[in-house]
Amino acid sequence: QVQLVESGGGLVQPGGSLRLSCAASGSIFSINAMAWYRQAPGKQRELVAGIFSDGSTNYPDSVKGRFTISRDNAKNTVYLQMNSLKPEDTAVYYCNADILNVELGRYLEHWGQGTLVTVSS
Repeated sequence: QVQLVESGGGLVQPGGSLRLSCAASGSIFSINAMAWYRQAPGKQRELVAGIFSDGSTNYPDSVKGRFTISRDNAKNTVYLQMNSLKPEDTAVYYCNADILNVELGRYLEHWGQGTLVTVSS
């Protein structure tokens, strides 16, 4: 059974930094794209950052220049470095990964349980 487990959330003051981690465990043979999403109260879940197996990345304008996504393929882990945090970054952050299911012969989407990030003074 494949699992994604996030860590690193918490309370931080505006202008501060946090680093989120997400480790995939279980029968992992191949991971394609990995990403971070977030969902603020009363809002839809939105993409924060994505990284493909070749290392290419994409970010929405709202976090570009402040957030950096990276991955360690040997550890099946994706990270999100968040700098210059703003109160509007407050949300539950979810890890997402496309992981190969050998039995089905295709990649399936998996989600973590989420970690809360609160930006407040």
